[in-house]
Amino acid sequence: MKSYLDFEKPIAELDTRVAELRATAEDSGDLDIESEIAKLAAKSEAMLAATYARLTPWQKTQVARHPLRPHFTDYVNLVFTDFVPLGGDRVYGEDAAILGGFARLNGQRVMLIGHEKGNDTASRIKHNFGMAKPEGYRKAIRLMEMASKFGVPVVTLVDTAGAFPGVEAEERGQAEAIARSTEACLGLKVPMVAVIVGEGGSGGAVAIAAANKVLMLEHSIYSVISPEGASSILWRTPEKAADAATAMKVTAQDLLELKVIDGIVAEPLGGAHRDAARTAAALGAAIERELKALAKVKPDALLRQREDRFLAIGSL
Repeated sequence: MKSYLDFEKPIAELDTRVAELRATAEDSGDLDIESEIAKLAAKSEAMLAATYARLTPWQKTQVARHPLRPHFTDYVNLVFTDFVPLGGDRVYGEDAAILGGFARLNGQRVMLIGHEKGNDTASRIKHNFGMAKPEGYRKAIRLMEMASKFGVPVVTLVDTAGAFPGVEAEERGQAEAIARSTEACLGLKVPMVAVIVGEGGSGGAVAIAAANKVLMLEHSIYSVISPEGASSILWRTPEKAADAATAMKVTAQDLLELKVIDGIVAEPLGGAHRDAARTAAALGAAIERELKALAKVKPDALLRQREDRFLAIGSL
């Protein structure tokens, strides 16, 4: 079942018309309207291509947040095999907003860690909409240290609006946990590849994305704060979110130009939610390519490369 965003309404109207004509053709076997259906379907496809060729940063933000967009568990099932989930931070408890464990990518063992938002009301509440608490980041630290101990590369899939801002998270040391997780990424002596697959929001994203190579899906976003948050601070209203998204350069294309990320993984026409399998195949190939290149780099060089790439961000 398709779900359309506000800017896709003209496409939705055409698709609805195509569906109605197909239903009519099935009910009236002697009615030949296939040529009309083909014309409307082609028009819908062309409109979709034209729309996605000129998406604004705010529209890309909406695509990145699409309710049907694939999440961590989808990619686990479509890209990886032999996933062994590992839970708990050995300090406080389990946080379902960040999942992780050993897995295989085309036979190569990796430590896979990522945010999970959930795909329906019950699972979104269970996973806290992908907004991790300190125990989530401490679990990520534990898994990264385990990977480093056994010489296993780390792969992270980032998809969060930001770390959980609740009082209980602050009481349990949210800022310290995020800082320690970022430090753990930077200190790894094994290759690390991070991919922003949806939203990459604030320190909640950087905490598991300070990698040797950082990639983004074509219609994902990555920023220090959400567009709504920036709008509320700068203009005292969330209604300027579209302007904030443009000013902050949140898109993959902007961030590649600014050298904040290292590459963009193409999505199917209309976004990852329209063809999760094709998106997953492209994602898996991109991660595998980066891991093969990093496998040739010595541990000390991996540390220096990671440090150099982040210190260079913003320098003239």
